[in-house]
Amino acid sequence: MVRSEALLLLSLLALSLSGASTAAPRETVGIYELKKGDFSVKITNWGATILSLIFPDSRGQFTFMDFPKLSEILLKLLVFFTVSVGNLADVVLGYEGIRPYINGTTYFGALVGRVGGRISGSRFVLNGTAYRLYRNDGTSSIHGGHRGFSFVIWTVEEKVDGEFPYIKLYYHSFDKEQGDLDVYVTYKITAAYELSITMEATARTKATPVNLLQHSYWNLGGHSSGTILSNTVQIFASRITPLDDHFLPTGAFASVSGTPFDFRSPMTVESRFGEVKGGYNLNYVVDGHGMRKAAAVKDGRSGRALELWANQPALTFYTANFLENVEGKGGVVYGKYAGLCLETMGYPDAVNRPEFPSVIVNPGEVYRHDMLFKFSF
Repeated sequence: MVRSEALLLLSLLALSLSGASTAAPRETVGIYELKKGDFSVKITNWGATILSLIFPDSRGQFTFMDFPKLSEILLKLLVFFTVSVGNLADVVLGYEGIRPYINGTTYFGALVGRVGGRISGSRFVLNGTAYRLYRNDGTSSIHGGHRGFSFVIWTVEEKVDGEFPYIKLYYHSFDKEQGDLDVYVTYKITAAYELSITMEATARTKATPVNLLQHSYWNLGGHSSGTILSNTVQIFASRITPLDDHFLPTGAFASVSGTPFDFRSPMTVESRFGEVKGGYNLNYVVDGHGMRKAAAVKDGRSGRALELWANQPALTFYTANFLENVEGKGGVVYGKYAGLCLETMGYPDAVNRPEFPSVIVNPGEVYRHDMLFKFSF
């Protein structure tokens, strides 16, 4: 209750048009749209959150193999007409309006940090100093605790329209949030039906863990279309980091071969659902290094598909196992498996696992997390 009241008070102060004057400009919460043709994304600076992403389905698509003599102009007109009659749908789960995001616990569409995922025991030791964190998941701290980056107002640094529209958001995380940190995230439409996300962070004064992730729930059939169990998923990872009963990594690595976690070849979510406990919620070690394809999803009913490219070593695949009677956009009630998350990131609980690659950023170093979503239909 204390957390909820504090967050509500913060939101009311931010949204209020009146109040005591201060030397620093007051931040306000807004909604910003990036649009290119019939592809659009809405973002709010509350939590640097993706509110919606809209694009067509495959309705009306056909091939031209039987029409070799059509002129190029006519062909282009037919392609335009074909695309324009596709059904538009919002493929991101979310709330109606901004206010529910303030006290929500689903992290719909949020930019999560300073450390995404769980930190065991809500503590870690860095350079001889023990840091104790807010417990908000049993004995663990998850997604930045009670004042994570998804529960603050970000500054809009730039908002540019045009052929490749983008918005750049900034947040200064102060020392009591585990060390001075400058954080930027840029959402940009880089091509037709492509959205890039660039996250950067620089430590000002001392070393600090940084592990940012983007927490959108995707349902390519449309946010109100039901479950994602029939979606075909491919994850380009040969290994996982097994989790214990508290969803914390054990420190081991395991091959996906011969297990229900093997999505190296496309497989529907539901095809081996009976072999997993409650649904998928685990961390994959993405094959390769640098910017490479991490996952792909296709909804057979609508024909919509996405590819996710990223430069991070790991990916958490989550099938919304804990969603239950959550009222979303347009009064739609989301239940279990209403969406899926593809969260590229550093290894979870790396601050307490020396066997995992470090997520520590030292002063002067720049953390960078690149994601690219390629949508098609």
